[in-house]
Amino acid sequence: MRRNKPRQRPTPQKLRCLALVCLLLTFLSVLLFVRSFRISDLMNDQLWTQPYPEPKPEPVRTEAAATQEQVISFAPVKNTKTLLLSAYQEHRTNRKEVRVIAVVLRSEKAAYRCIFCCQEQQYVSEGVSNIHQDHYNFPYGTADIMCPVPSGCEAPTHITVKSAANFSQDTTHHELLKIRNQEVQSDKFDFNFTVCFSTMFNFTNVLQLVQSLTMLQLLGVNRVVIYKTDCSPEIQRILDYYIGKGFVELIPWSLSKFMNVSYGWLPEHGPGQIHYVGQIPALNDCLYRYMYKSRYVAMNDVDELILPQRVNSWLKLLPLLEKTYGANKCYMFQNNVFPKDVVLPPPPLAEAAPSWELWKNISGVNILDHLYQEPVTKETYYVQFKIIVNPRAVFSTSVHGVQRSQNGCAWVDRNIARMHHTRDKRQPQLQPSQLIYDDRLLSFSAPLIRTVNAVLRENGLLPAEDKL
Repeated sequence: MRRNKPRQRPTPQKLRCLALVCLLLTFLSVLLFVRSFRISDLMNDQLWTQPYPEPKPEPVRTEAAATQEQVISFAPVKNTKTLLLSAYQEHRTNRKEVRVIAVVLRSEKAAYRCIFCCQEQQYVSEGVSNIHQDHYNFPYGTADIMCPVPSGCEAPTHITVKSAANFSQDTTHHELLKIRNQEVQSDKFDFNFTVCFSTMFNFTNVLQLVQSLTMLQLLGVNRVVIYKTDCSPEIQRILDYYIGKGFVELIPWSLSKFMNVSYGWLPEHGPGQIHYVGQIPALNDCLYRYMYKSRYVAMNDVDELILPQRVNSWLKLLPLLEKTYGANKCYMFQNNVFPKDVVLPPPPLAEAAPSWELWKNISGVNILDHLYQEPVTKETYYVQFKIIVNPRAVFSTSVHGVQRSQNGCAWVDRNIARMHHTRDKRQPQLQPSQLIYDDRLLSFSAPLIRTVNAVLRENGLLPAEDKL
């Protein structure tokens, strides 16, 4: 029969080691529990943001791009499908209030409460949502959430909007929007003319971008605001160049990180939840962003130019429009399509076009190649026109025309000014012989060619003159 050995008692040193191991295991268990709880809690917190995930920061490409202020917050409203973009003090209504520009699910009946940060305290008021009429039948649209400034809040600096259901005043830094347009002067402006481009995506058209920006400078425009989703490296280089010159403000437009945007202007032209990568909320933000910075604001695209016919600049055009149609209005310019796939020689008696052989290897459309326009018909006269407005007389805008304004709009006679639109055909049934030659653009060709060449050379897209 086998005898068991007598059990040895652990030494004090072993007991201390076992105690330390137990304490360590207990600490790790607690740490893992707390960490899993926090991760679970964070995951639950993120559920309400759907379909709005937390955006990733924009990559910084150059020093010029790094100086750009990240001015669109894209703050989701918990327990709703509402996305806040920006906030502006409203000075034209009977009561003191802040306009929050937002993207909303139109079918959702959400009630809102506004939280103001004021003198290091929070104040609450009831928000009222007004959904814009233009949404092109997409499920999401633009809205203004009007927030009355509560009594006792004399100088609000930031604001956020919460759902009235399950309301809580707990607020994070990412939910707060800076309130802009607080200190304004109605008779002193940084710029005479600002142009809003929206929205730039998948963009590679180098030549037409440089031509358009040059033409706007020749016409007297002081600032171009571009809401950009993405573009080619060559386009980014051009944008950084103009940012460095102070001519372009580039606003990162990352709406596609929050919802399934459409790249078409109607649902049947491109699936998605909102029209054309969110063009309408971008235009409304631009309107308010420059409401008290710019005497006039124009809403047009990179392939569109509002060309005066009797004078050579907007500085001379606008006084003429005010005298003819009245001041403080929106001025609507007839759309004239110059098909970009049609290249025809000028008529026999026309002035010879200058040479632009240097541009043959530059990507994009050369607007000077397309001087034949489609005839204007009743069906095209009111289609895709663009506007120049006194922004202080407009409450909301759309892609073509305004939605709400104080003094209405006026159609500008085509012999005074009209829009030169280099794009795909609108009337594909037309034969080349039915197009109409229009050489108005050639009036600007000498300074246009000279400036475009200089910009392309500075950005390494053309060889230096001594290497030609």
